[in-house]
Amino acid sequence: MDPKYRSLLEKQQYRICGDHAAVKLCHWAKESITGRRHCYKQDFYGIVSHRCLQMTPAINECSHQCSFCWRVQGRDYEVTEWMEPKDMLDCLIEQQRMLITGYKGDSRVTPEAFEEASNPDQVAISLAGEPITYPYLSDFLKECHRRGMTTFLVTNGTYPERLEALDELPCQLYVTVAAPDEKTYAEACRPKIDDGWERIVKTLELLPSLDTRTVIRHTLVDGINFFDPEGYAKLDKIADPDLIEPKGYVFVGGSRQRLSMANMPPFEGILNFSTELGELVGMEVLKERSDSRVVLLGTPGVETDIRKVCADRLKVN
Repeated sequence: MDPKYRSLLEKQQYRICGDHAAVKLCHWAKESITGRRHCYKQDFYGIVSHRCLQMTPAINECSHQCSFCWRVQGRDYEVTEWMEPKDMLDCLIEQQRMLITGYKGDSRVTPEAFEEASNPDQVAISLAGEPITYPYLSDFLKECHRRGMTTFLVTNGTYPERLEALDELPCQLYVTVAAPDEKTYAEACRPKIDDGWERIVKTLELLPSLDTRTVIRHTLVDGINFFDPEGYAKLDKIADPDLIEPKGYVFVGGSRQRLSMANMPPFEGILNFSTELGELVGMEVLKERSDSRVVLLGTPGVETDIRKVCADRLKVN
């Protein structure tokens, strides 16, 4: 990693492990530890927000340069030495503990909340880059599950062969589908590869065969990809996911250099879009969070608590 790039990431409150892994406290973890608010994933999936480890094992590269991404772009590089999964997880947890050190003296933070935050039980493998390019991802997932930690993996869908090769799957697999058609995909995701759309379709075709909870996330940007629910529904029917998350773009991070606040869809628009999409794919609105501009679609009665969904894989030795 270029030293100037590392310095930039550290100024943005990333903490780096080795030459490729990173952790960062998200806004909702900070809100949760002080007893104010929590992330929508706590409402949707039962996750305690301040116990979530938001990380990436591969900050070094991504096949997309999405217009809506908060990541610093244009800094991809080759990793010469990858950390072993156990060492990487230990390092990331230790770095998260360093990031929360100052909260110990905050009068709003109870000793119980600080202790919980020091011992995360959920790993969000999604911070930046494309996580599935980490070569030991299966072993990393096994290590997380061995420690009783639930796992979410977010992928952009352009690595179907790597996804198919995993012999350990996350508790919940997200695939981001940010366009209803190939032309819109090129504008919204700005792929660095020629066959990105074909690869995403292959990933969607693969999803029904995977023995894990699957979620399609539609990141919706006003003026770019926030239209054509019929087109999104056609793709969702290929993937046959357990859940769908239509989520409005938020004006944060590096995306502020490319977009404006006008690109943030109002929640009412997201809700209307979600309702129409649900009717097209045979789902209904299960939950919603207006402050996060997100809706959860699924079939009535589906279990959403991730610890219950993943109980058979969580083994603490």
